[in-house]
Amino acid sequence: MDPFSQLILAISVTSFLGFQWLFHRASPWVSTHISPGFLVLSDKQKVEWNSRTVSTLHALLVGLFCLYILFFDDAVNKDPAWGDPTLVKINVAITTGYLISDLLLIFYYWKAIGDKFFVLHHLAALYAYYYVLGQGTLPYFANFRLLAEFSTPCVNQRWFLEVLGYPRSSRPNMVNGVAMAGIFFLVRIAVMPVYYGRMCTIYGTEAFYRVPWGGRASWIGSSICLDLMNVMWMHKIARGCYRVLQGGRQSAAPGALQHHQHHPPPQENGKVD
Repeated sequence: MDPFSQLILAISVTSFLGFQWLFHRASPWVSTHISPGFLVLSDKQKVEWNSRTVSTLHALLVGLFCLYILFFDDAVNKDPAWGDPTLVKINVAITTGYLISDLLLIFYYWKAIGDKFFVLHHLAALYAYYYVLGQGTLPYFANFRLLAEFSTPCVNQRWFLEVLGYPRSSRPNMVNGVAMAGIFFLVRIAVMPVYYGRMCTIYGTEAFYRVPWGGRASWIGSSICLDLMNVMWMHKIARGCYRVLQGGRQSAAPGALQHHQHHPPPQENGKVD
């Protein structure tokens, strides 16, 4: 194994251990000190809280690194199929460690955070990252896909607000809802023309056919499936955002302010009545 491959392996292992430490140690300690509501959550809710905290930190770390590569890594941007994947491999190695860590937590705490969809998502992502880390293929597209992580913090924040008992018509929920819809659209929908435009520029070229068949199938197939789901999710998020804003206007009417003055207690399932 060459020195750089050893470095990538070390980054993946360090990432795995780091995210395990964040879940088991850092998140519970910090949450206890900054959010009194954390103490009254059920054990299942605390598991999901810590999982979402780690997810948010991973999204911000990887997303910012992704932006740096997108704007400043000329080698990858000029040759999206075979450009120098050094920085992309480092970013993907961080994500690989996180995905393996999250899979372990999902299986161990299945009753609290178990989800077949997330297991399939993580396994599919790890399969695709095998070609990036092992063969250095399609670094531009692997990095571009990580832009979607920027929508994760707002999605997690929505859950935090609900489990703490904030009404959907409250100002924090409305602000987060608008931000979630806007960011989700920017990083998952608005970027589609750019992504598929670059895909078309190399489709059928020599560089395209140098990519192993499995890598091509994983790249094209997963891209189409993910973006179909993104469009459906965007539709649901837009409708939800509209309902929250409508509820906010209604709560501003006379008599409604008193009704929403106090937050209801968190429910066992993390939702509010």
